[in-house]
Amino acid sequence: MAKRTASAKKQARASARRSVRNRSAKSAVKTLITKARQSLRSSGDASEKTESTVEAIRALDRAAAKRILHRNNAARRKSRLARRLAKVATAAPAQPAAKGKKGAAPAPSKKK
Repeated sequence: MAKRTASAKKQARASARRSVRNRSAKSAVKTLITKARQSLRSSGDASEKTESTVEAIRALDRAAAKRILHRNNAARRKSRLARRLAKVATAAPAQPAAKGKKGAAPAPSKKK
């Protein structure tokens, strides 16, 4: 059913303007989240991983503050990124130790 009243028509125009304005902000947030996830998957520098994740979290906070995203949606996405970062941070120190045999404890000798 078409918009009939003047106020409904005006609201439809305003909604169209907002959606165009918010689309770029949503797209930027999605791009930053994707970059953060990719950096967390890669075997790069730990500071780079933290930096990209923090940048994505800041973008989510800004979008929630401007009400482009719902605050619970932003909180959920931030939580997921933080969990991935924590998972990578705890796994990172264990990897170099288990890499090779150099520096490893000698195997116990068998006595009869």
